[in-house]
Amino acid sequence: MRFGEVDNLWIRRGHEAPLFVFLGHTDVVPTGPLHDWSFDPFVPTVHDGFLYGRGAADMKSSIAAFVTAASGFIADQPNHRGSIALLLTSDEEGPAVDGTRKVVEVLSDRGESIDFCLVGEPTCESRLGDMIKIGRRGSLIGTLNICGVQGHVAYPHLAMNPVHRFAPLLAELVAVQWDTGNSHFPPTTFQITSMATSTNTHNLIPGGMSAAFNFRYSTASTAESLMQQVEQIIEKHQVKYEAEWTISGLPFLTESDELINIVSQAISRELGIETIPSTTGGTSDGRFIAPTGAQVVEFGPVNKSIHKVNECVALETPGRLAEVYYRILVSILTE
Repeated sequence: MRFGEVDNLWIRRGHEAPLFVFLGHTDVVPTGPLHDWSFDPFVPTVHDGFLYGRGAADMKSSIAAFVTAASGFIADQPNHRGSIALLLTSDEEGPAVDGTRKVVEVLSDRGESIDFCLVGEPTCESRLGDMIKIGRRGSLIGTLNICGVQGHVAYPHLAMNPVHRFAPLLAELVAVQWDTGNSHFPPTTFQITSMATSTNTHNLIPGGMSAAFNFRYSTASTAESLMQQVEQIIEKHQVKYEAEWTISGLPFLTESDELINIVSQAISRELGIETIPSTTGGTSDGRFIAPTGAQVVEFGPVNKSIHKVNECVALETPGRLAEVYYRILVSILTE
C-alpha cells in the first residue's frame, strides 16, 4: 500500500477471526557522525557476540523474528485457526502520516478488524524479556512564536526583546505540574526542544523568536486541556504570540489482561524471566492500532543502543525473539 512517498506492506494469511498482527517499521533514524561508528552503520557486522548496524535493535531484528516465527508456526500448524498478518511501514520514525495510520483507515473501510497486535519495538531495559509495553503516553507538539520589536542593542528602550519577554513565561511553564499521572502512567512532562530568534547578529535585538516544545502526556490529561492551559499562561504574561499545535499521538492503554498474559507467559517459558508491564518511553505505531479496539502489546530487543552510534543487539536476540513470538502464535491461534 503506497501513500505519497511511503511504502507499506500488509500480508494476511486466513480470513477468519481472531486476527493476530505483527506490526513493525523498516525506516530508521539518521546515523549521526559516521566517523563515530566502529563499523559501517548500513553493513550489518558481527563483533564480539553483537550484531551492529543502524536499525539492528530498532527494529529490524524484530522483523526478522516476525518472519521466522510466522513461517515456523505455519509449517507446524498449516490449518491454524484465525488469521496471521504482517504490517510493515517505512514511515514510523518520520511524520507517521502515510504509514500505519493510513493502512488502518484502509483496513477499516474494507471491514478487516484486528483483534491482537504485537509491536516489535525495543522494549527491554537490560535483559531480553525484562519489560513489555502495554500502553504509551501521548505526544503533543507545540511551536510558540513571540513577537517583539527589533532594534539596536544600545537603545533597548526603543525595542522590545521577545526573548526577555519569553523568559519568565518559560520559567512558569517549566514549573507547572500538569498532572500527577495515574496507576498506569507517570506524570505528564513538558520539554523545550528548540529555540531560535529572527536574527543572529551581536548588536541587534531580535524582532521575534520561536520555541518548539513537546508534551508526553498521560491519560490523566488531554491534548485539549494542555493546549488551553499553555495559552492561558501565555496570555497572563501579555505577550503577542502565535501558537501552532500538532497531536502526533494519543495515549493508549491495553486494559484487557488476555494478550498481556499470553505475552508474559511466553516470555517466562522461553526466556525464563518474569516481565514487567510498562507504559514508559516514546510513542509507537501502536497508537494507531489501539483505537480500533485491538489489544496491543509491544515486545522487542533491549533498547540501550537505539538511536545511538554503534546501535547493536546481542547476536542471539533475533532467534530468541522468534521463539517467544512463535509461542504467542501457538497460544492464540491453536485450539
